[in-house]
Amino acid sequence: MTAIDIPHGGAVAGKRAEASAPPETARERLIPATARRTGPPRWLRRTMGPLLLLLLWHIASVTGVLPAEVLAGPATVVGAASALLASGELQAAIAVSLRRAMSGLAIGGTLGVALAVIAGLTRLGEDLVDAPMQMLRTVPNVALIPLLIIWFGIGEAPKVALIALATAFPLYLNVFAGIRGVDQTLIEAGRTLGLSRLGLVRHVVLPGALPGALVGLRYSLGLSWLALVFGEQINATAGIGYLMANAREFFQTDVIVVCLVVYALLGLAVDFIVRTLERIFLAWRPSFTGA
Repeated sequence: MTAIDIPHGGAVAGKRAEASAPPETARERLIPATARRTGPPRWLRRTMGPLLLLLLWHIASVTGVLPAEVLAGPATVVGAASALLASGELQAAIAVSLRRAMSGLAIGGTLGVALAVIAGLTRLGEDLVDAPMQMLRTVPNVALIPLLIIWFGIGEAPKVALIALATAFPLYLNVFAGIRGVDQTLIEAGRTLGLSRLGLVRHVVLPGALPGALVGLRYSLGLSWLALVFGEQINATAGIGYLMANAREFFQTDVIVVCLVVYALLGLAVDFIVRTLERIFLAWRPSFTGA
């Protein structure tokens, strides 16, 4: 068999093409479309909304559209906050409320996650646990306050119990859904690789349920502050709710606004913590960041 020779015409055409080709240009770096945005930085855009609301509030207060007896202006609120900080009353109230909220979240979150794991991993656990949890979560937590007072008295216990009840159900629902939402293909792949049942739970099921668990944690943190507001109305002698109750008696709208701002800032802080945990523990999962 003879080799195939390249015709001279093809070689000549190739040389002509090489001669007529434009010189190589510097390679340009490809930048994603989402990274080529122009305009103000994101942190500035995120603060523009609250600053605009604050400006409108100030204008309405200065012009008299919003009377002081209805809602104190920003300057009055800042003065009240400064006075509470100078006396140390606000710091003490924040510490008490934080302790209640975190204690209730720790108890309720532990129970919710434990029950979700039991119900999610076995059908028997689901049959025993899921139906009671679905019934109890429809009962308004506020309606349980009289029973909590009868059971635990009027001290700290009913306040913490109310927060625990409010935070247990979101974590239960999201962790249970996360466990049952794990891809069956991953389970079969783990079995093929020789993982034991405990190994499947540790290396496949629980990591797969982690995104749902963090979503449930965010919901539970938000509900913990809501339950805290109601809980601190139960014969409280300290805390942010106690400050609000006293301010309501004396029509001090500036102190009430200070307490509401503190609630909002605390909620924003804990949400930032959960978002940070999501970036750390879910770095392996690509996600859509907005167009």
